Amino acid sequence: MPNQDLTTTQLNQLIDLLKHQKKQLQKQLENTRADSQPVTLDQQSVGRVSRIDAIQQQQMAIANREQNKNLLIAINKSLSRFDNDEYGFCLECGEAVGFKRLQVQPHTDFCLACQSVMENS
Repeated sequence: MPNQDLTTTQLNQLIDLLKHQKKQLQKQLENTRADSQPVTLDQQSVGRVSRIDAIQQQQMAIANREQNKNLLIAINKSLSRFDNDEYGFCLECGEAVGFKRLQVQPHTDFCLACQSVMENS
């Protein structure tokens, strides 16, 4: 059943936000693909410090891409939940998450109370 705590306007705003974030993440993942490729270690052309710096940058790019991939998965799950009229409800307690929280984090699966309990466990 649709979330009765959210108006149609609010739901449309949130779905637009999710779609916008999805598009941005897809662009970021495409643009950063090369940054996470293996670093070539040519000792003739690059000094040791530069190689270490290049490896650190590569590792940060890989971590950033992984974080973006996980966020994209969460957004896709939220879009799927929206299609099934399950969007905006806490997966733990079943209560409505609330518009203000969804505005800040539209891909969240939990209300603030349940999220707090899980983080403190």
